[in-house]
Amino acid sequence: MRRARKMKVAALVLAASTALAACASDEASSGSGGGGSEGGSDEPRIGLAFDTGGRGDRSFNDAAVAGLETAVEEHGGEFRDLSPNADASNRADLLTQLADEGYNPIIAVGFAYGEVIGDVVEQYPDTQFAIIDSSAEEVGAGNLTGLLFAEEQGSFLAGVAAALKSETDHIGFVGGVESPLIQKFEAGYVAGAQAVNPQITIDRQYISPAGDFSGFNAPDRGLLVAQGMYEAGADIVYHAAGGSGLGVFQAAAAAGKRAIGVDSDQFQTVDDPALQAVIMTSMLKRVDNAVSAYIDSYVDGSIEGGSDIVYDLEADGVGLSTSGGQIDDIQDQIDDYRQQIVDGEIEVPTTP
Repeated sequence: MRRARKMKVAALVLAASTALAACASDEASSGSGGGGSEGGSDEPRIGLAFDTGGRGDRSFNDAAVAGLETAVEEHGGEFRDLSPNADASNRADLLTQLADEGYNPIIAVGFAYGEVIGDVVEQYPDTQFAIIDSSAEEVGAGNLTGLLFAEEQGSFLAGVAAALKSETDHIGFVGGVESPLIQKFEAGYVAGAQAVNPQITIDRQYISPAGDFSGFNAPDRGLLVAQGMYEAGADIVYHAAGGSGLGVFQAAAAAGKRAIGVDSDQFQTVDDPALQAVIMTSMLKRVDNAVSAYIDSYVDGSIEGGSDIVYDLEADGVGLSTSGGQIDDIQDQIDDYRQQIVDGEIEVPTTP
């Protein structure tokens, strides 16, 4: 049985707005092709298959772009990215297209690729693949690496911040799609809030049911769900809903309340100052670090295929943003809970 690895990575000081500004084309920094199954190319040709919502979601997908661009800036080469169709039924086709075009390595962004990637990697044994949020160990292919995160740990800190800042002892959680992955965000958030205030009221709702990925790209529905929570008395709502989070921020602004972003530092990625004002913090999921580190390992030939790399609090793979200064006054308390998790004194649940 292959072992899961926990990789310590230095947090990149990388504003997500940089990624947005650099998202003008499908390729960057053209160079020579990639290497064989173990990597070792100085100038790789990198393929990236987006999750639902694609480029410009100001959250999960754009975090992957940020990491990719960091790697290309360091190593040269070029990249191409593709987005799924409306019902996301062509995920396998995207990976196959990139492999047929000679891109290597290829990175699949999102757990939904876990349903198809096993068949694809088997067809291309000389191409290295990585998948974000799905386990490579479960597939068992030597040319696939899993890039996993302890979302529940970062979400625990988001719950701590929400409970410490709430003036109504009533907060909310909006999930994009009801799935085991997003339930990790919910579970950690609830546990963190209840660690501060066991009596706190926490509203929880998903935009779309399991198997329906539209909930990650429906700001209008995100707005309605969050609006209902604010009207019911919540004064802070945390979203784990990808592009739908924009609607949560809009609802917070309209209600004069606050919200917590996810994946990227969303204070930095929204364009509207009115929305910036309501973003108390964001739960950072350092997809940028994971992508750039994976490409580093491809270039230097050190990829250990068939294994998972876990990015947790100890590895600075998850955490809270401080842009805007709204949690500066509670940072010491947040740091204390963080250290308890790192030391193993608090074990954060992964299911609600």
